[in-house]
Order: sequence, then C-alpha cells, then structure tokens
Amino acid sequence: MTEKPNYIKWIRSKVSHDLIFLNFAGGIVCNERNEVLLQRRGDSNAWGFPGGAMELGESAEETAIREILEETGVKVEAEHMIGVYTKYFHQYPGGDKAQTIAFFFQCRPVAGELATDGNETLELRYFPKDGLPALFAQQHQDAFDDWQSGEIGVFR
Repeated sequence: MTEKPNYIKWIRSKVSHDLIFLNFAGGIVCNERNEVLLQRRGDSNAWGFPGGAMELGESAEETAIREILEETGVKVEAEHMIGVYTKYFHQYPGGDKAQTIAFFFQCRPVAGELATDGNETLELRYFPKDGLPALFAQQHQDAFDDWQSGEIGVFR
C-alpha cells in the first residue's frame, strides 16, 4: 500500500518557515450527556478540539472525520458546519508560520472508543459546556463561542 504524501511536509520543503496558508478541519464532538470532547495536544500540551490538516484531494468534512478518528479513536458523523475561521495566524515551535483556515463541524460519535497515542494526543476528556479549560488557540475559542450560541455558517 502506498503511503499518502504529507502536504505540510511537502510544502515546507519548498518554502521553509515562510508564512503560508494552511487549511484545517475539526469538530466539536458532543456525547449523549451533551459534554464536549477535548484533546490535550502533544505539540503544545494545551487543550483544543480534535482535527487537523487537510490533505490534497480531501474535502473539509472528510478531513474532520479522518482527523477526529486518528486523534481520538472515535468515528464521527458531521451534522453541520459551524463555520469557517480564516483570519488567524500561528507560529509553530519549529518556526513555521501560517495563516490558518479552519472548518469546524458539529459532530456526533457513532462508533469507537477514546484512545490516545501519547504523541499527537496526550489526553482526551469530555467536559461540560460550562467547564471547558482554556483552549490553545483563539480560532478554537471563537468556534466554541459560535457553536454555544447556536450559530451556523459563520465566517470570520
């Protein structure tokens, strides 16, 4: 089986640490108790919603579903898009710079068990909506605020 190319590694081999656009997709996953799933991330040791970078040929929905499964062990169904968040900038620990574009979906778990890999995902936990820890990026906080207020189809 041929391994899929990693878009970020490929583009970084061409532009080094320069500022580029990176596209991400993820989801706000709620369980039957209406609690929200968060991932303590290996790259920052901070909490955020599961998701990740789009690969060439994927839709935003496909990316969110794939990334959530890879990072949590849970297969989800995307119920609707919360929004697209585009005017955010991030510098990664290695010096890479990006304007990040993120597509956030409301998702519900349909199969699987929570599982961490100890690398990308250090911990997974469901939190009550009014008891979330600080999120690692403003982009995630804005998506959560829009979701909690019932917004659909937001663009920032």
